[in-house]
Amino acid sequence: MATENYDPCYPDQPAVHRYLPVWARMPAFAAKPAFVWADDDAATGAMSYTALTYSELNAAVDRMASGLLGTLRRGDTVLVLASPGLRLVKLLFACQRAGLTAVPVIPPNPSRPGPAHAHLLRAVSQTRPRAAVADARYVTAVASSRLAAALSGLRWLSVDELDEGDAAALSSAMAGHAGCGAGDAYLVQYTSGATGVPKPVVVTAGSAAHNVRAARRAYDLGPGSTIVSWLPQYHDCGLMFLLLTVVSGATSVLASPDAFLRRPRLWLELISEFKATCTPVPSFTLPLVLRRGGGRSASAHGLQRTVQLGSLRNLILINEPIYKTCVDEFVAEFGRHGLRAESVSPSYGLAENCTFVSTAWRSIGGRVERLPSYNKLLPSARLPSSMTHEASEIEIVVVDEKTGEPVRDGTEGEVWVSSPSNASGYLGHPSASHEAFCGRVPGRAGSLFVRTGDRGVVTGPERYLYVIGRSVDVIVTELDGRVHAHYIETAALCSAPDSLRGGCIAAFTAPATASSKEQMCVVAELQKGSRSDDHTSLCDGIRRSVWEAERVRVGRVMLVQSGAVPKTTSGKVRRGAAREKLVARRYPVVFEALYDDDGVSEIPTPAVGDEDGQMEERCAASWMAGEGGVPAMATTLGRPSRRIRVQSFL
Repeated sequence: MATENYDPCYPDQPAVHRYLPVWARMPAFAAKPAFVWADDDAATGAMSYTALTYSELNAAVDRMASGLLGTLRRGDTVLVLASPGLRLVKLLFACQRAGLTAVPVIPPNPSRPGPAHAHLLRAVSQTRPRAAVADARYVTAVASSRLAAALSGLRWLSVDELDEGDAAALSSAMAGHAGCGAGDAYLVQYTSGATGVPKPVVVTAGSAAHNVRAARRAYDLGPGSTIVSWLPQYHDCGLMFLLLTVVSGATSVLASPDAFLRRPRLWLELISEFKATCTPVPSFTLPLVLRRGGGRSASAHGLQRTVQLGSLRNLILINEPIYKTCVDEFVAEFGRHGLRAESVSPSYGLAENCTFVSTAWRSIGGRVERLPSYNKLLPSARLPSSMTHEASEIEIVVVDEKTGEPVRDGTEGEVWVSSPSNASGYLGHPSASHEAFCGRVPGRAGSLFVRTGDRGVVTGPERYLYVIGRSVDVIVTELDGRVHAHYIETAALCSAPDSLRGGCIAAFTAPATASSKEQMCVVAELQKGSRSDDHTSLCDGIRRSVWEAERVRVGRVMLVQSGAVPKTTSGKVRRGAAREKLVARRYPVVFEALYDDDGVSEIPTPAVGDEDGQMEERCAASWMAGEGGVPAMATTLGRPSRRIRVQSFL
């Protein structure tokens, strides 16, 4: 295999943390910022920046790894609950250098029960950590909250103390210690939960290193690259780009998701300020920025900072499906600020392959090709042609999900992925792991594929792959057709974009109120401050728009308060949870309409208290217990784990 190195004097490393001392020893990199934290003052809007050089990062990782090993042993599992920022970056690399298995979880508000509490308890029950690392203030808050009893079996460590520890006094803990090897489990990251309860995916250090090297090549990143990211640093793309920064020798400018959601234009200002060449964002970012303070509306919002986006080579879009019209509108608006259509990089990824799988963006001799579309969507990959005998380290095939046989180009099927980046399975769930991670194409020996559960189609002579949606979200229409739920949701939004919240509409089938027959349901959040009082017309418009666009007859439309539709931390609608919530009558309903062949029946429904937290705990019960069927959390909280076994169930 051809060398990937940017300097022939050193070999590629088996684990990402081992790149740090390499860069720290090089004069050209020692004083170069690896990460910059951008802090946006919520009250004044003033910006401040804190830089962390490669030399400082390497020293901090050594110091914190020594501190961790003062309490823990190599192979232990540790829950990572630190707040977003440079300390969290240091801690994630320190866990890898200490040879620990990190379980990053967004820290929930200790005093506010809900789905985040349920997820934290699920993570503790499934991964059995020996310790938890968090901000000192958070440790104190947990001790006086209702979480204290459930988490009493954990040893709590302060990330503040680890960061400020005496490196000389702790150096003995690191003597002769090489950290995570390529085959060691370094991370348990949870799936998004878009189609069910989040599952714990075991990732080895070697798989992660391979994955970010593949992404580095795909996006053509290097020491001259500057990345801007506000994504959560705890999993998926946000975490992967921390590793990608170090492997590339690049600089990454980070901000918190809260700062972006509070002021979306911050993202564009950081790209402009640091002349960023690469930025990864969920596809919902584009319409959000257009609606709240981007482009021509900036002056109306009192934002006078100019933006210049001409430095961008990769506007990486994640969270398929990716609609062409949405991208075209954004490019049209910001093209006058230097944004080039050629920078748009639709991409595909999943936790079961570490994160990155593919991108449709490709630079050939400095020239970037424009992308086609299929059924309103942009492609997420360009697959090798059998005529050119191209090879790829991450192989993608589209198969008949019943037989595993590859389908012809132009035929929709399930997307399967095979590569050294494949994760090792779901922790504690051998049968589910075998089902998802051990797909085999008939007639091909050796290769194992991840069954992604995504539907895709390959079209055109360039063999572009379009990821159309999830298999579980396919809806069979009364005309014996099949339509993906997101097309229905998009049609619903188009009926009243000024009154409904984009990305906050769920379409699914559920039993009719008067019978057990399934009917098409649409649950739509109203925008805050929506001026529309004619809710009947809104519901009628949704039903009419869906029929005209997709020939699907909607039997029930529910308008709900803002924030009511269940979503993942990455912004995906959780349609299964939305359906369960409707059946349980747990939505804060503003207005509801039922339809039949004879007309419409309006149902004025009082708002119902949102009990997402209780529902989350109920639907997660089986995954909390694992396949051993032990439902009691008390049996696991007091038993800290040793090294997670990553291959035993495959």
